[in-house]
Amino acid sequence: MLLFRSERHVARWCEQWQRPRGGTLDLAQAWELARAWYGSRLDPGFRPFTREEAQALFARVGLTGPFWKLGD
Repeated sequence: MLLFRSERHVARWCEQWQRPRGGTLDLAQAWELARAWYGSRLDPGFRPFTREEAQALFARVGLTGPFWKLGD
């Protein structure tokens, strides 16, 4: 994960390193995703998310579009 100051900074970094732009999320989205993803990992009944559950979680925190689409 790389942290950037702004969308402009992301664009500049991609251009400088000749890398395609991937998915981006802001700190609030990262926090919500982390809370949901790791929040129950230590519970005795923990089970990993299914692909459908993970995709729904991404959508719930606003991570949509081709980059965030999980494979079949």
